[in-house]
Amino acid sequence: MSTDYRQLEQHYGVTLYPKRDVVMVRGAGALLYDEAGREYIDCAAGIGVANVGHCHPDVVAALQAQISRLMVVPNTLYNDQRSLLLEKLVQCAPENLTRAYLCNSGTEAVEAALKFARVATGRTNYVTAMRGFHGRTMGAVSATFTKKYRDPFAPLVPGFSYVPLNKIDKLAAAVDEHTAAVMLELVQGEGGVNIAEREYIAAVRKLCTERGALLIIDEIQTGFGRTGKLFACEHYDLQPDMMTLAKAIAGGVPMGALLLSERVQVEPGMHGTTFGGNPMACAGALATLSVLETAALPQRAEEMGAYFEQRLMEKPLAQVRSVRRLGLMIGLELKGKVQPVLAALLERGVIALPAGATVLRLLPPLVINKAQLDEVVAHLQALLGE
Repeated sequence: MSTDYRQLEQHYGVTLYPKRDVVMVRGAGALLYDEAGREYIDCAAGIGVANVGHCHPDVVAALQAQISRLMVVPNTLYNDQRSLLLEKLVQCAPENLTRAYLCNSGTEAVEAALKFARVATGRTNYVTAMRGFHGRTMGAVSATFTKKYRDPFAPLVPGFSYVPLNKIDKLAAAVDEHTAAVMLELVQGEGGVNIAEREYIAAVRKLCTERGALLIIDEIQTGFGRTGKLFACEHYDLQPDMMTLAKAIAGGVPMGALLLSERVQVEPGMHGTTFGGNPMACAGALATLSVLETAALPQRAEEMGAYFEQRLMEKPLAQVRSVRRLGLMIGLELKGKVQPVLAALLERGVIALPAGATVLRLLPPLVINKAQLDEVVAHLQALLGE
C-alpha cells in the first residue's frame, strides 16, 4: 500500500502555500523527479536556492563529512568551519564589508540588519521600496510593501515608509534626520523582477552618506551568482553599509548571513542565535562557494541567461509585454494572469514561479545546460506565442 504524501501534508501541515499537485522526491543538477519517476526541468531552484544545482556532489560530500564529525556547537565556542566561512564571505564581498553575522534564513538576516541600524545610528525609521519583499517575520514584513503580506498582522513595527524604485526625488523626500536606514533589492524578485537603474543606485548611495542613513542591500535572492556576478552589488560598483544574504549560500541547507561595514558596531549580548553558524551549514556554504568559483558559475549565469533570452525572442510572443533579465534572474511580464501558464508549464514538465499576478519568474540552477533551456524555450513559445 503506497503512502499518500499529499494527504499527510494536507492533514498534518499548516497550509501556507498553494500546493501544486506533484510530490518531488529526488533532484540532480537542474532536474527534479516526482514519486512516479517523471523528470522536470526546475526553473525555480527552490525559489533561488539551488544555484549550484540539486545535490551537487561536492556539497553533499562536504555535508556528509561534517555530519560525521560535528553538527552543532554554540557561538560561545570557536569552530573551524564557522571561522573559515566568515573569512571567505568577507573576502568575496564588497570591500567595505568587513564582518559577518551568521543566521538561519533571509528574514533573520533582515531582522538583524534592522536592529543593528537602530543601534548604529540612534535613529528609528526606515525607507524601503514599493514592490519590495524582505521576509515574513514582524520586522521584515513591516519592511515589505505588499499589503497582502502585511495587513493581516497589523499593527506592525512602526517607522517604515515606502517609495517607488528608480525615483530618486521620492527617496530624497522620504529620508530625513530620523531615518536609520534605506533598504533595497537591486533586483526585486517577488515584486516582478524589477531592476534598479545604475544611476539611481549611485544617487541612493550618495544621499544616504550625506544624510547619515545606512544603506542596506538585500541580496537574498540576487546573491551567489544569480545575476551574472557573485553579488549584484558588483554590477553597480556599490559599497553598502550592510548586505543580507541567504537562499543559495549553502547549496540547499538553510542559512543566512548579514555582512557589516565598520560603520555598524554591535555590542556583545545585543543579538544572538542558537543555530546560526552551525558547523553543518558552514561546511555546506564553504563547498558551495568553492563550486561557484571553480565552475565559474556567475559567468555561466550571464552566458546562459543571454542564450535563453536570444532563443526566446526568435519567435513572436504575443502574450508577453516585456522581458526583464539580469543573469539567470528572468521575468516575463504577461498580458494575462500567470497562474494558468505556471500550471500548463508543470503539465509539460517545467517548474517556474510567479512574481506577482502577471509576471512569470525563472530562476533555474546556474548549472542548467543549453539543451534544457531549449526545451523550456520551446514550451514557453508554444504557450505564449499565440
